[in-house]
Amino acid sequence: MTVHEPEAAVPSSAPPASPQEVSPPPVGTRDGGPAIVRTDVGASGLVKCSRCGATEISLNVATGNLRCGFCRYEWAAAGTIADLGLDGDIGALRGVVVGSGTAAIVPGTDEVLTFRCSACGADVVVDTAHGTQARCHWCRNTLSVNQQVPNGAVPDVVLPFRLAKDEAITRIREFVGKRRFYAHPTFRAEFVPESVVGVYMPYLVADLNTKARLSGQGERLVRSYTVKVKGADGEERDERRYDADVYDVVREFDLHVDDLTLESSADRRDHGASSRTNNVINTILPFDVENAVRYDSNFLSGFTAERRDTDIDDVREPAFAQAKEIARFRALDMIEAYDRGLRWDHQQLEVVGQRWVAAYLPVWLYSYHEVRKDGSSVLHYVAVNGRTGETMGSVPVNRRRLLAVSLVVEAVAAVTALLVMIGT
Repeated sequence: MTVHEPEAAVPSSAPPASPQEVSPPPVGTRDGGPAIVRTDVGASGLVKCSRCGATEISLNVATGNLRCGFCRYEWAAAGTIADLGLDGDIGALRGVVVGSGTAAIVPGTDEVLTFRCSACGADVVVDTAHGTQARCHWCRNTLSVNQQVPNGAVPDVVLPFRLAKDEAITRIREFVGKRRFYAHPTFRAEFVPESVVGVYMPYLVADLNTKARLSGQGERLVRSYTVKVKGADGEERDERRYDADVYDVVREFDLHVDDLTLESSADRRDHGASSRTNNVINTILPFDVENAVRYDSNFLSGFTAERRDTDIDDVREPAFAQAKEIARFRALDMIEAYDRGLRWDHQQLEVVGQRWVAAYLPVWLYSYHEVRKDGSSVLHYVAVNGRTGETMGSVPVNRRRLLAVSLVVEAVAAVTALLVMIGT
């Protein structure tokens, strides 16, 4: 096998890059901390309809606007993610920029907050562990927690539901219908897709401005030919041989990762728990985060929400690891000349700039607890992207039926193979 050094080859004296190396991100401010973008400035706990003054406000899924429950007046949310300064040219990112909703969660933060109603002056308690709204017991106005507290209850932005509940029910019914034959009979009898719940799931969304460098060896086919060789039995047979040139290969390029979405609920990130099926939430990605708007708890009216309990430091390394995978995928477009294959030996990722946003993203969720004969239970669920309708989930399996079908298939295959052998 011949070896050639092309013009773009790496000199043999060049030091190799450390495998899987990630350069530390530069600081965002002079004191070494990130640059913080306040996203709750001017947020009010009392949001009124500008037409009639009512506080009964909720999301109209059909239009994506907020709607007054009394006069039916609708208005668009103020402040997109771009207006907040948390979206834009990734190539211009330097250092670390974070939205104020990503602040590190303070252990022991009191989750029961007291608000003074700006309508009548009464003190109202809001339990942010279970919701971000409460009704004043005197004037009946709805008070909302829109200002951020360091317990993960209030993110920077929210992406409103766009898929109606009826459509989500249809998607779930179709998903389960395709798997109904192998589904457990108890599940088939108890399946009620109308019990689907709209949930705002907590995510940390990252934009990364990086420089990637990959190095390794690639092979390019020169020629192929057939030769006669003698086998151990002394008989000659044809053998195909290949000649290839081997090259040292380096690829360096700028990589901009836009809206990398990572779960920020520790329970959802625990993919190894035996009490539930594999995490399928990530299979319904992506979300159109660029259409997210400034957080307003009125978008949560009629839905449920999980609170963020994971900080940026907990997901930073997984984010960088995903960026490296993206870099390897991106490099595939640059190595077409190496038709005999290529092996990357070293990869380096320099993070020039990073931007982090805490977001609530919409998911329609249908869950089912399977109780097994040994007394254990497993949580199955079907998730529907509340924007695109992408659907994925798990269904309890009828193991006896699956085993019976497998045995029939194996038996048919064995008989077919036997008939072929007899015929030959």
